[in-house]
This record gives sequence, structure tokens and C-alpha cells, in this order.
Amino acid sequence: MSADVELQNVSVTFGSFYAAKNVSVKIKEGEFFSFLGPSGCGKTTLLRAISGFLDPSEGKVLIGGQDMAGIGPNKRPTSLIFQNLALFPLMSVADNIAFSLEVRGVGKAERRKRADELLELIALTGQGDKKVHELSGGQRQRVAIARALAIEPEVLLLDEPLSALDLKLRQKMRTELRAIQKRVGITFIYITHDQGEALTMSDRVAVMNEGELEQVGLCDDVYDFPHTPFVATFVGENNPFYGKVISVEGDMVKVESHGNIFSAKAGKIEDKHIHKFSNGDDVIMFIRPESIFIKNENNKLDNNFIAKVNTIEFEGNLKNIYLSINSNMNVRFSVPNAVDTSELSNGKDVELTFSSQKAIVLPRGSLAVD
Repeated sequence: MSADVELQNVSVTFGSFYAAKNVSVKIKEGEFFSFLGPSGCGKTTLLRAISGFLDPSEGKVLIGGQDMAGIGPNKRPTSLIFQNLALFPLMSVADNIAFSLEVRGVGKAERRKRADELLELIALTGQGDKKVHELSGGQRQRVAIARALAIEPEVLLLDEPLSALDLKLRQKMRTELRAIQKRVGITFIYITHDQGEALTMSDRVAVMNEGELEQVGLCDDVYDFPHTPFVATFVGENNPFYGKVISVEGDMVKVESHGNIFSAKAGKIEDKHIHKFSNGDDVIMFIRPESIFIKNENNKLDNNFIAKVNTIEFEGNLKNIYLSINSNMNVRFSVPNAVDTSELSNGKDVELTFSSQKAIVLPRGSLAVD
């Protein structure tokens, strides 16, 4: 069984402070949905409201179409995985998994059968008699997932469960977690500040900032078509060019920035509507580092500018090149490590190019890095 989850104008206040403000979103049955945002943005508050550990100050939480008002955490069709996992160290792995079934009065033989089924699901067959401390970090993570699934919830809630793992293990667990979700088919609601986790695993993401939803959409749409400057700079790297609109033709906008004229697409307000601009408007044009190239015979795109090389950082598979325009505007672009960058010495002027189809223009607003 799986269920949809709907938040209708949900606000959570502590005194005069809004931890979440007027949040409305519908999470589909069987969807892997992530709330993504920086620390303190309200995403865990929403998870606690869904699970029943926190009552909304305003609005409604519906699960499977039923209003959850007055229904406690133990009566909701949800299961929650905490950031610290909260496994019991003195219990065996199988007993950890079956603990909630024991509380509900399920017999020992049936509990063990269910634990063994879940151990097979999480690829830990035969590990049920081990103690928790005998498992690796990734294995303990999977045990926490199995324990949450033991009661067959319709919705699984995950509060930054991978944050304590090292990078390699975190990347491995992303793949495993998504595979488990596909096998069990229930709704997963995931909380994270890590954009890589959200984009890798989710069907859709909701980007939050200061208690409010900035954008909800498919992962590639949020990345390619951010609705606000915050989303543009929080989800992935981006180069913000501050400037003014000098002309508008359809969905294409010409922007003057740092002595250069650029052409870019008007950003979206919603999936089917674009921002409307007028000459003289203060705007920010965004272009991602991977969409900028060194101009040569093979790269002749419709936007060009000259910048001075400051530093080159080696990042394994990539080289990140940091430059400046007129000494007061910083730009970054990235190239695969296999690309020869020997001509890009510090202090050298380089002509760069990018496509107007890869750049977007948004009204001025706060960046995630501010």
C-alpha cells in the first residue's frame, strides 16, 4: 500500500517566528519526493508535521485524502527514519528490524520471518543474528530502512539519513535507497540540504528557503529552469551576471552587464509562464559553469566576453577555472580534466563563449550564497 500526501496552506509558528509559512504541495502516491534547502529553512518542520510529532499552526496535512488533525504519530500510516538512525545497540539486527512488530504484539516466529524478508530486501540475508556494532555504516543505514518498513507504512519519511556517512558511502547509499524505494513502491519523503542526493534520487524536489517553497518540480526542470535567483544558486553552481534589460523580443532578453551585451531566455515564473521584462529593468542573467567554453573555431556561440584567469583548481575529473571581468566580476567555468588548459596561465585574458539558449534572465533577488 502507498498513499499520497497533501499539505494545504500549512504554517508552523513558534511565537512570532514562522518555521514554515503557507506551504501547499501534493506528493503523489508512490513518488520519491525531496524537500531540499539550507539548514533552518523549515524542511524538517514539515516532516514532523507530516509524521504527527508537530501540529500545524495553520492549514491541513492529508494522507491518502484523510485529514490527519488529531491523529498521533503512532496512528498515522507513516514511518520515520531519524538522522541518527536510533538503532538499539544491545539488540540483534533481526530484533532491531522487528521491534515495532513486537510492540504491536506480533509473535516471535512471525517477527523473525518478516525480519528475514526485509534482510533479503536490503541485501543483508543471513545477517540477522549480528549485533548492530558489527555492521558497517552503510549496512546500519539499510537496517534502519528495514525497521521502518517492518510495519508496512504507506509513507516513509527520511530526515537526512545519509548525512553522517562519508562521500563514497553516501553516493553508494543513494543508489541503494532509490532501488529499495522502487522495489517496495511506497511514497518516500526525503529531507536533505545536499542537492546531489535530491537530484540523484528524487522524482520531484521542492526547494525551500526561510520557511517557504521557492519551487517544486522535476529535477531537471529545477536545475535547468530555476524560478528565482535563490534556486538558481542553491541547486548547482551558477554564474550571476548583474545587469539591465536593453531589449525584449518574445522570450529572448538582451542584457547589458559589465560592458558586455548578452542574449538570454526569460526565466519562468511557473512551468508555463515566463517573467515579463521591460527596458531598464534590473535583472540577473545566469549561466552555468559547464555551459561556458573557450572560444575557438569549434565554439562560436552567440554570447562572447573576455575575462582574466585568476586560478585553476583541480577536482579529479574536472578543472574549475576562475576568472574576473574588469576586476570586479567573478566567473567560473569547468572543463573535463582531459582538456589541455596549459594556455590558461594566471593573469591571461581569455575569450569565452556561451549559448543564449543555456542562459536565463530573472528579476533581481537574493542569492543562496548571499
